[in-house]
Amino acid sequence: MIKYETIDELVKEAEKRNIKISELALEDQAKSMEMTEQTLYEKMEISFEVMKSSVTEGMKKDQRSTSGLTGGEGYRMNEYVENNDGGLCGSFLSKAIARALSVAGCNASMGRIVAAPTAGSCGILPGCLVSLYEDRGFDEKDIIMSMFTAGAVGMVIANRASIAGAEGGCQAECGSAAAMAAAALTELMGGTPSQCADACAMAISNQMGLVCDPVAGLVEIPCIKRNVSGLMIAFSSADMALAGIKANIPVDECIDAMKEVGDAMSVTLKETAGGGLATTPTGRKLKEKLQFGTDE
Repeated sequence: MIKYETIDELVKEAEKRNIKISELALEDQAKSMEMTEQTLYEKMEISFEVMKSSVTEGMKKDQRSTSGLTGGEGYRMNEYVENNDGGLCGSFLSKAIARALSVAGCNASMGRIVAAPTAGSCGILPGCLVSLYEDRGFDEKDIIMSMFTAGAVGMVIANRASIAGAEGGCQAECGSAAAMAAAALTELMGGTPSQCADACAMAISNQMGLVCDPVAGLVEIPCIKRNVSGLMIAFSSADMALAGIKANIPVDECIDAMKEVGDAMSVTLKETAGGGLATTPTGRKLKEKLQFGTDE
């Protein structure tokens, strides 16, 4: 059985057997959960269906969050892409941004999403994977298998550090999601397990120190747009790894550093809405507008 304590363990075992991390994780998790690989695969298949439907729901023109603070970001981004020849980032990345915004918006409106690894970071993995499926024509089975790689990475981060904003700040949520997505993208593009690890390391490094400071304590501002940052970091980290650029710090050490930073972080910056953007003048006014009470 795999312990999921280090990504190095996953890489060495996969490379020793000349298989992908996804194949290793599927095999191991099926044994651990006492079910067939096909049954477990079909469960993951359902998760991908949920991801696709959350993109569709969140991209509707009239999408609004339950609080009314946010809404329609995915629709507006998609309209911008259609009317501006893809915008600065080009059609593929801009549409991926729209999908990430849509899923995060779907979550804010209490729609059905896949927490990958959390609701606050739910737009990153589907933004990447649904885009490869719908815009690049990647095989659906390969996409679903890559989710096992993402899951294995998430399990290691959860065991070694944290995936909760309340414990490690947003670096533990969007940072972990970006690392999971970067590994999945790298594998989908034919990268080796070692390259998946490098992509993870670079994704974590680039979100290190990110605080969790939700306005009014709601997973909307700045959470929805931070999903876009995580998505862009996932794509760029995967591309760097595939180009042969190695992480200077091994991924497991990056995870340890993320934990150290999270432990040192003030409690006001760990999902308590006690600092950062949440306590800016505008952040406070938005909170008051929602009649959640005022500070003093």
